[in-house]
Amino acid sequence: MDRETLQFYEGRGREWAEALPQSGASPQLDHFLDRLPAGARILELGCGDGRDAEHMIARGFDVHPSDGSPQMAGLASRRLGLEVPVMRFDELDSVEAFDAVWCQAPLLPLREEELPAILARIHRALRPGAMHWASFKGGECGGRGAHGRFYGYLPAARLETAYRQAAPWSELGISTYDGFSFGHVPTPWHNVLARK
Repeated sequence: MDRETLQFYEGRGREWAEALPQSGASPQLDHFLDRLPAGARILELGCGDGRDAEHMIARGFDVHPSDGSPQMAGLASRRLGLEVPVMRFDELDSVEAFDAVWCQAPLLPLREEELPAILARIHRALRPGAMHWASFKGGECGGRGAHGRFYGYLPAARLETAYRQAAPWSELGISTYDGFSFGHVPTPWHNVLARK
């Protein structure tokens, strides 16, 4: 993970979490969960403060949250009442172990050239027919935001290319909408829904 981006979450993780909408889980989460079998085993990469994991657990799923930031993993551990491991994307080495992998914005700090290798790890971790969801900030090239965090800022076409370079997904769809980032900054977002 980009060092300055990691330092942001180590130093301002609690502030970031408190700035999120207090209504609970990500608005796209239930739509994704509704596509999964009951009790599905879900890996969450970059779980942040654990709010999405908390919702998935409440719905009866077998959830395995993780985060690359010790600060954020600690916040999630306290919220969930379980030990959330610190794991970087390049440390994911599971093989056909999960029914789903949920990534609510943690892949943003990856540079375009780094993305296919991490997506290949996600693909390998999924069981045949399993689902993957991820969100990305849209844009034309990588760069740093107002708070020093690095983002890939990819247009949808190049994001799709990265996914197709990574692995032979049986299904792949990308939708784009206008949303916001930390500090209520207007931001285009891409949502990816893929099946192994």
